[in-house]
Amino acid sequence: MLRSQSVVTALLAAATLATTALPAAASSAPGHPKVQQVLDQAVAAKLAPGMVAHVRDGRRSWFGSAGVSSTKTGRERRQNERFRIGSASKAFTATVVLKLAAAGKLSLDDTLDKYLPGLFDDSAYQPEKITIRQLLNQTSGIYAYSDDEEFFATGVGAEWFKHRYDTYTPQQLVKIALAHPPTGEPGQRFKYSNTNYILAAMIVEKATGRTFEQELDRTVIRPLRLTGTYLPGTAAKIRGPHPVHYSTLFSRDPQPTIYDATQMNQSFAWSAGGVISTATDLNRFFAALFGGRVLPPAQLREMLTTVSTEGANWIPGTRYGLGIFEQELPCGTTVWGNAGATYGSWSYSMGTRDGKHRLTTQVNGDWAPLSVFTDALSAEFCPTAS
Repeated sequence: MLRSQSVVTALLAAATLATTALPAAASSAPGHPKVQQVLDQAVAAKLAPGMVAHVRDGRRSWFGSAGVSSTKTGRERRQNERFRIGSASKAFTATVVLKLAAAGKLSLDDTLDKYLPGLFDDSAYQPEKITIRQLLNQTSGIYAYSDDEEFFATGVGAEWFKHRYDTYTPQQLVKIALAHPPTGEPGQRFKYSNTNYILAAMIVEKATGRTFEQELDRTVIRPLRLTGTYLPGTAAKIRGPHPVHYSTLFSRDPQPTIYDATQMNQSFAWSAGGVISTATDLNRFFAALFGGRVLPPAQLREMLTTVSTEGANWIPGTRYGLGIFEQELPCGTTVWGNAGATYGSWSYSMGTRDGKHRLTTQVNGDWAPLSVFTDALSAEFCPTAS
């Protein structure tokens, strides 16, 4: 997820329509040559400075890379690099909420007024009619704060440099959203909104008396030993090894200037898109999640219950669950997981519904077409992929 969901929507739309022809590239990578070929082709076509892939298939794993982490030094991409995962963060947030539901601390059918009294006063919303489930499956009808024109403008071009270290509180983000009318009736239709996941984390804090960061660490990160994963809060730097995050800053120029956008305060994304992780950690997390080792069966069923995204200008061929989505590949195979875009980073982590076979890919640039990730998924999960 980028600073503005409008940026995301536009990026997805452009990526969906993109049909960039990639040059042929030879690869001798053992085990997954077709995936490696996608990486090599993407870098050769200058769709990103570097691209990585990590495959987890049962007890076997494979890592592939192409290109560089830094165009200045020529440093190669590495498996342990941390990067901003954007909206893939929503899977973590939904998992925390569902673990609280399993513990009886809240119910998915609870309405927002129970936990956030007064927050919606003087707005056009009826919090007594909006449930936690509707937040998580993006059917609440709550406006996306990131679509607000004034907020959007602070994240484009030169304005990004002026605002890259701004701090936003969750309450400020929600206030921006509530100044706009609802996008629909609760439960009526899918409409992607980062506000939903800001509100979900606020409810976590109300239900537990702990910060969302503490609850995320306590219930997900530490139990799964995700040593490269954390929510940075207002910290602008990425801890540990990481690639430079290269960005066009949403330029409309056909040959845009590329900037280093690695350092920024992502409090504007928080629980909706602020998590930092690694390819290995993402595969470990989703393998455990879909494999039934994180949530009890009842809560996992809730997570996997999806709604249609058709007509929402979102990723084609998808249905959205609670913080995760399913996607049908061109060959007809369905994969499950989540993905995210933010300044200088695209990541995609998908696999089989049982969690046994996973592929996580990431590029350290934000101008690659969505087809790059679909090609990688097809190479790994479509038996007839060429």
